[in-house]
Amino acid sequence: MTSKEINELSLKELDVKLREAREQLLQLRLRKQTGQVEKTHTIRGIRKDIARMETTKTAKLAAAAK
Repeated sequence: MTSKEINELSLKELDVKLREAREQLLQLRLRKQTGQVEKTHTIRGIRKDIARMETTKTAKLAAAAK
């Protein structure tokens, strides 16, 4: 996901997307341990997406608090 797409999501949608991304990351990590992942760079991409979503979520919560 791009930063622009993430910024357009509501807080509830962000929570859902974060949960899905974390589940996907967990599955990829487990599959990596068993040697089933061919494209290990996807793990890094998902981690970056999670960081982008967390940053956007924090910014939106701070803006809502003001």
